[in-house]
Amino acid sequence: MSISAFSRTASLHLALAAATLFWAAPAPLTAQQPTLSGQHILQLTQQYLAAAPKRFITSPGHDAAENFIKAHFQPEMAHGQFVTDAFYPTTPIGQIPMRNYIVKYPGKKDGVIVIASHYETNYPLKDIPFVGANDGACTTALLIAMGEYFRAHPPEGYSVWLVFDDGEEAVHEWSATDSLYGTRHLAAKWSGDGTLGHIKAFLLADMIGDRDLDILEESQSTPWLRDDLRKAAAETHHSANVFQTKAAEEDDHLPFLQRGVPSIDIIDVDYGPHTTKMPDGYHHTAQDTIDKISARSLQTSADLFMAMIRLVNQR
Repeated sequence: MSISAFSRTASLHLALAAATLFWAAPAPLTAQQPTLSGQHILQLTQQYLAAAPKRFITSPGHDAAENFIKAHFQPEMAHGQFVTDAFYPTTPIGQIPMRNYIVKYPGKKDGVIVIASHYETNYPLKDIPFVGANDGACTTALLIAMGEYFRAHPPEGYSVWLVFDDGEEAVHEWSATDSLYGTRHLAAKWSGDGTLGHIKAFLLADMIGDRDLDILEESQSTPWLRDDLRKAAAETHHSANVFQTKAAEEDDHLPFLQRGVPSIDIIDVDYGPHTTKMPDGYHHTAQDTIDKISARSLQTSADLFMAMIRLVNQR
């Protein structure tokens, strides 16, 4: 996740009930509608971290992360629904290869809902034990679980595309040119080939596993998508975990937002206690580990994303 565009305060937020590793089914979105399991997403996160704990660009762990993602989408590869988008951006350490992965689930309506997450870890933190359990790992796991869901339950409305984007993190220091490599490339590519015109909504998942979950009302995000997220939270009984704070955030939704695509950043930036040594809490520290996230928060986030897909389809 990016350097925050605002100065965070240490104000108290509404606390979640005590987090556990077991999952209790939430109230259904509609009668008999299957839901995703937060416990399963947590298990996928654990597996991803075991396979590729450090996933910074140019590292063997980055290759391992890509192999982990690809291993979970063999059926889609066999049916031509898995796309590798290779590109070679110029970075502060030279021109290096990066890859976005797009997994496509065809729907019955003309249009696409994109769900995106970055999958790599921060290059400047390569020399510390930074694994990004919340920052990249759990959202990668969320998308993998969504892929399993849509493999079994193909979209009834718009097509759903899962985007695992590379190079979200700065290579040296966050700036307009040293950040968001994957989404800047993909937004430009899809603008050139006409794909952007088919995208009904771009939904970004970032840092959504925090045990004390408080999803930011990201003020640059498209207003009607913010309205839909508020409605999704009410319908899934998760309003206490949404929009207790409001601010702008630089993240992977911006390249699409800037090209006119309705986009929203679904993110919890207030992650862990703020101290003198850790002014941004656990963010971009070695403390961003699996014990800082929970199945309960992943369940909440999964419920919200599935509800958002349904609400976008109703428009």
